[in-house]
Amino acid sequence: MKSDNVKKGMQQAPHRSLFNALGLTKEEMDRPLVGIVSSYNEIVPGHMNIDKIVEAVKLGVAMAGGTPRMFPAIAVCDGIAMGHVGMKYSLVTRDLIADSTECMAIAHQFDALVMIPNCDKNVPGLLMAAARLNIPTVFVSGGPMLAGHVKGCKTSLSSMFEAVGSYAAGKMSEEDVLDFEEHACPTCGSCSGMYTANSMNCLTEVLGMGLKGNGTIPAVYSDRIRLAKMAGMKVMEMYEKNIRPRDIMTKDAFMNALTVDMALGCSTNSMLHLPAIAHEAGVEINPDIANAISAKTPNLCHLAPAGHTYIEELNEAGGVYAVMNELNKKNLLNTDCMTVTGKTVGENIKDCINKNPEVIRPIDNPYSVTGGIAVLKGNIAPDTCVVKRSAVVPEMMVHEGPARVFDCEEDAIAAIKGGKIVEGDVVVIRYEGPKGGPGMREMLNPTSAIAGMGLGSTVALITDGRFSGASRGASIGHVSPEAAVGGPIALIEEGDIIKIDIPANTINVDLPDEVLEERRKKWQPREPRVTTGYLSRYAEMVTSANRGAILEIKK
Repeated sequence: MKSDNVKKGMQQAPHRSLFNALGLTKEEMDRPLVGIVSSYNEIVPGHMNIDKIVEAVKLGVAMAGGTPRMFPAIAVCDGIAMGHVGMKYSLVTRDLIADSTECMAIAHQFDALVMIPNCDKNVPGLLMAAARLNIPTVFVSGGPMLAGHVKGCKTSLSSMFEAVGSYAAGKMSEEDVLDFEEHACPTCGSCSGMYTANSMNCLTEVLGMGLKGNGTIPAVYSDRIRLAKMAGMKVMEMYEKNIRPRDIMTKDAFMNALTVDMALGCSTNSMLHLPAIAHEAGVEINPDIANAISAKTPNLCHLAPAGHTYIEELNEAGGVYAVMNELNKKNLLNTDCMTVTGKTVGENIKDCINKNPEVIRPIDNPYSVTGGIAVLKGNIAPDTCVVKRSAVVPEMMVHEGPARVFDCEEDAIAAIKGGKIVEGDVVVIRYEGPKGGPGMREMLNPTSAIAGMGLGSTVALITDGRFSGASRGASIGHVSPEAAVGGPIALIEEGDIIKIDIPANTINVDLPDEVLEERRKKWQPREPRVTTGYLSRYAEMVTSANRGAILEIKK
């Protein structure tokens, strides 16, 4: 056992004395030491129930012969952090979570780990740590929130944000907004649409790192407590069989994840997180391959905000495994990949039927024959940029309009809510990328304001920042290279004509190369917005979004 380094031999007598101080018996010290990584806190709705998940996991570990010991991981609520300086501190926590988990796991020589995340950066951060540490690990999330109900219709957080835009446009009363406020988020759990948290928890199942139902069983269901106990027992089986994360998170597993990402219509943030997780597993993937996968992968689900179904309905329809089984009917998955069940993907999904063809479209009757995410390129984004194609209305798939240019999110929001953005415009928000923000803020406030004001079918938004999974419409993010490093998005001027063609995967400003080159000669880097603390260090090390915004030491 790895933990023998802190438990066995005369040299470790001082260590054992500290275990005694924890109240551990000799019998407990003789068993494998299993770290339970808990993201429980009292500020994030997606995490407020995780204390119960932890207790269930600990029971499962103990029943299977291990000694569980809990330690914490931080988590930011993107909804609460949205639209102010706090959002600069969301993406950056992904690396803090990975680094601090690495520190705890190695310092205390755990034999195995159970990761209990739930929200946006918490899930990929812990997946990064699992790949980096490469000791037997199972994931069990806190689970999704149930959908809210307003005026007899199901709703969610994205509708709440859009209600604010509708109020600003005079289309909704203060009483109507209050109705949303009180009923949009009715339970604990990660917000109920196919937003980033639920996207990543679902993809954890696909990668093979979580058990069936990890991404879809609602937080308040007793099934999740049972799932947590099973996760605790399963990690001990993995320990006995020496099945490790890098045995599971292979190149083929990441190709599966990208494929199911397309079928589910996941958040564009998955295109940041999957490359970063793969990098830690020693696998290199990049956004360029997404279009090739999308071209052969039908989009089978339109969960909120793309449609009017929610994670609870995906769960009732058979969950992620049912989606995978549909895809496997056309041999779109590698079914030989190992998983935390100790079985292959093919063995896991073979009996998982689609119970509701309205929630999970059959493979022969998809929403579209291509996947939910598209990667665009052009003279605005020579590397890449990303759009959630499944959440774009048909009339915005091809769009041309004048640029309305803003150097920060706040200025754009003021213009949108002030009625200064009109039909046909293309809102450009720059200097919000990983280095420029720093921290690459999500743009849910401006996208929801556009939608709430009734402009979602006529106005596009382009940014070197990113979008919440709750954003919908022609919202094109992750423009790379970003403005802060002199990318072409920094050269766009007010009134320039922007041409977007999502089916053709192109995005361009209608200017000759020589004009852009003249502008480039005049361009000057901006002074850093933050010069102290963690954000300053992050800005020094972070790479572009098209590489997953990973941290890299300059050589």
